[in-house]
Amino acid sequence: MKTTSANPKPDVLLGTGLNDLHIESREWLETIAFWKDEIRFFTRILQEKETKERAKSELGRILESLDKIHADLFDYMSEEIMRHEILLSRLQKGERGLADIDYRNQHDKVKSTMAKFEGEFRDFKRLVFDYAREL
Repeated sequence: MKTTSANPKPDVLLGTGLNDLHIESREWLETIAFWKDEIRFFTRILQEKETKERAKSELGRILESLDKIHADLFDYMSEEIMRHEILLSRLQKGERGLADIDYRNQHDKVKSTMAKFEGEFRDFKRLVFDYAREL
């Protein structure tokens, strides 16, 4: 079965304007901020519903670890996007030795990382919801 992307932006970045790529980078930062809010919400749900016995359970400890891992990953991804934005700034200033293709290649890598993490984050959310339902 062939799936289509929910994102109507083209897969080929060469025809996309640098401003559009910049806007997409800003959207990624907003998405990460939203995910951070979701993590805080999940943590609150789990803390409100967990009993002392469940808090000591292995799954509870795993969820706490995942929460920490996600927080660190969000920070790493935000920093990577900001470095990407700095590259755009350097490119727009006409810094010698930089070309559009450098930015576009990096943009494609960040885009791929964001897409992969988004799928993994959905799986994490399912785990949290399933766990909370059992409490």
